[in-house]
Amino acid sequence: MERPHLPCAAPKTEYGIVVIGRNEGERLVRCLDSLPSDVSKIVYVDSNSTDGSVAMARARGVAVVELDPSIPFSAARARNAGVDHLTKHRPELAYVQFIDGDCEIAPEWCQLALEAMRERPELVAVCGRRRERYPERSIYNRLMDMEWNTKIGDTLSCGGDSLMRLSAFREAGGFNPHLIAGEEPDLCIRMRAGGGVVSRLDAEMTLHDAAMTRFAQWWRRSLRTGYMTGLSSKDGRSLDRQSIQEALRIYFWGIILPLIALCLAPATGGHSLWLLLLYPLWVVRIAKERVRDHRDPPSHALLYALACMAGKLPNALGQARFLWHRLRGSRSEIVEYK
Repeated sequence: MERPHLPCAAPKTEYGIVVIGRNEGERLVRCLDSLPSDVSKIVYVDSNSTDGSVAMARARGVAVVELDPSIPFSAARARNAGVDHLTKHRPELAYVQFIDGDCEIAPEWCQLALEAMRERPELVAVCGRRRERYPERSIYNRLMDMEWNTKIGDTLSCGGDSLMRLSAFREAGGFNPHLIAGEEPDLCIRMRAGGGVVSRLDAEMTLHDAAMTRFAQWWRRSLRTGYMTGLSSKDGRSLDRQSIQEALRIYFWGIILPLIALCLAPATGGHSLWLLLLYPLWVVRIAKERVRDHRDPPSHALLYALACMAGKLPNALGQARFLWHRLRGSRSEIVEYK
């Protein structure tokens, strides 16, 4: 089956595409069929899928890299392998578009992203609006759709779907393959330290299919988010003030505040439990910010705010898991929620 020919004004020699995935099934088919045809090279990197993903990709004329299963998998490792393959076969490439196998790329995205890169040489990475395909199917899908709606303009980091300048990618050392999560902000910190700028464009970028319909999936994803924000120099993770502050906020709301309120209750005659009122107050604050800054309907903004605060517990447990693995000198495996 041939991929549809979608318009993109960029010369073929200018950029390549790296798709990563593991058992994405029909989502991978939709992803590959959405890619523009006038791109220099496309490579799909597979992490030991058992659903025929490799055959699906090859049937569409896409180059495939199959990762060695004896080495721990990570999205960072897969993306690095994809870049290595691209640059080996197309050393003249200037940019690389990363996309996850459960996403579809918007028809005009590549052209808009490349134009932004050409106009601003200081840009090292650009991203756009990622949307959920089925936000109406579950509150968890809707929460993810709202999470993807970040502020437009120059920012600190991008997500897994983004267009990057290959020269900056190489100078920063690429993704850290030892990180099982948070590899994108880690790389962006290093690229920004070299003088680069990361920006989110006011444009549609990708359509994501989370297929998250159960509380257990949301919980595991929240654990992974907490693990991502764990502080470590051992794994070579790059840190900045924002990542440190976020880690401390998670510990405060997820562990420290409830422990203080509960442990002091006997000594204070229960008065320390009033501290727990900070949670609903913070929920109201977050909801108001969503309505003001993102124009969310009040009911959606309230749902988002409640999920943010409820997620602090699994976030904190994820961070604790990170620190436990750090103390033991071991490494956690990928936390999958699908």
